Amino acid sequence: MEIRPGVLRTQDSCFTDLPDWPFAPHYVEVPDERLGPLRMHYIDEGEPNAPVVLMLHGNPTWSYLYRHMIGPVVAAGYRVIAPDLIGFGRSDKPARREDYGFDRFVMWIRHFVEALDLTGATLVCQDWGGPIGLRVVAGDPDRFVAVLATNTLLPNCDPPPLGPADWPGEQIEAWIETCRTVDDLPLENLVSRACVKRPADDVLAAYAAPYPDKSYKAGMLQITCGIPIANGQEGLQANRAAWDFLEGWDRPFLTAFSDGDPATIAWEALFQARVAGAKGQPHTRIAGAGHFVQEEQGGALAKVLVEFLEQNRASV
Repeated sequence: MEIRPGVLRTQDSCFTDLPDWPFAPHYVEVPDERLGPLRMHYIDEGEPNAPVVLMLHGNPTWSYLYRHMIGPVVAAGYRVIAPDLIGFGRSDKPARREDYGFDRFVMWIRHFVEALDLTGATLVCQDWGGPIGLRVVAGDPDRFVAVLATNTLLPNCDPPPLGPADWPGEQIEAWIETCRTVDDLPLENLVSRACVKRPADDVLAAYAAPYPDKSYKAGMLQITCGIPIANGQEGLQANRAAWDFLEGWDRPFLTAFSDGDPATIAWEALFQARVAGAKGQPHTRIAGAGHFVQEEQGGALAKVLVEFLEQNRASV
């Protein structure tokens, strides 16, 4: 459904009766110089004055990815905010690929954090939620008190010890080329292939719900093309600046990667070695999960997160 030239919005009827998804939608507008204000969807659960946990998804998922984690974290006394990136979920979707870019994704989330005036927040980030979210933390660190990173990265194209060896490698380059040259990819296959065990059909249909046809998938395809893999590409210098910031940021930074995600595991040790706040943290591996650890082991990751939150609360 086109709401104005160049911007699509998935109809609400696409989101009815999704499995394990009882959460009410919330919306806020974020500014965009080219397109005008864009509506971002987010989940907001828990007491309004409780400590904030900001959960950022990646590609090709949406906030539905966090459904197994929201309840346990709220029950532990926290407020969970889980937005959909622009181009994903129930958020507005620019229809043209050229309206997306790494820096624009960062800008949209930065505006989102500012619009909700989030403070004292713990960032939980996976996949693209990491590069986007960590850039936002680096740009406005006073709003954040901690980070939990799982199956994510912050591409910098630097050799070891500043970056992982043999990255990006042929697999990443081939994936970027695929996304650059096709005009459609099936959500169900993308999610299921990155899991240890194939999710149920109704769950896979829920992940695909925001995209009634391929015209809604420009952001999903273009975000991959924005991975900086060479000098001069958009976002690379800002990523390196974020790494410089993180090397001196001593607030708690925990890694909880899964044991079945070869695409990101090389970044686990890098975060532990380079981020000041990662020193001495109880880093862990989540067993029995592929790339989408929240989907397959959301309960286990929620337990790690709550323990991390309680540890940080006790140390304040």
